Order: sequence, then structure tokens, then C-alpha cells
Amino acid sequence: MSDQPAYVVANFIVHDAAKYRIYEKGFFPILKKHGGEFITFDDNSVTFEGSDPREGRIVMFKFPNEDAATAWYNDPDYQALSEHRRAGTDLKFLTMVHSIPPRD
Repeated sequence: MSDQPAYVVANFIVHDAAKYRIYEKGFFPILKKHGGEFITFDDNSVTFEGSDPREGRIVMFKFPNEDAATAWYNDPDYQALSEHRRAGTDLKFLTMVHSIPPRD
């Protein structure tokens, strides 16, 4: 297990706010169960260069390491809850980003 933090970035468009709110209400206890930390969200991100594939909401959160992030995603409680996200949003991506490894 790496001791480096892992970050998760999601991009999605909410099309059913009621379904998405069910997801939001249950999200944070499961995130905390795996040592996750909510960083931020933005409904109006700005692209400085390149094409802008990020319409909708961008969400960022952090885990102590890759194993914790993977355990969160694979948690049966999260997978059951995520059905509400799937029903209420069009997901563009849900991506894990690794920290820069230590340099000697």
C-alpha cells in the first residue's frame, strides 16, 4: 500500500436533482468511513486552454492512499448508493489521480 494520497475527480451533469440529493445525503458518511476528505466542487469551472469537456459539476476529494480510494469505490454501501447518482446524473468521468511519488 502506498502512503501517498490519492485524489478522485468526478465530472457529471445533474438531470434529476431529487435522485442526486439522495446520493449526496448518503455520500459523506461512506467517504469518511474510508478516510476520504471532500475538497471542493464547482458548477462553473473555467478552462484556460484546450477543448472544454467539463460541462456540469466537477467534484474533487482526497483519500489517504490508493487502497482507501479503491475500497471506497468498491464498498457495497457506496455501490448501492451510487445507483441514485447513476439515475440522477450523466457521468462524464470518475477518475483516481495518484500523488507524485517521493523523489530522492
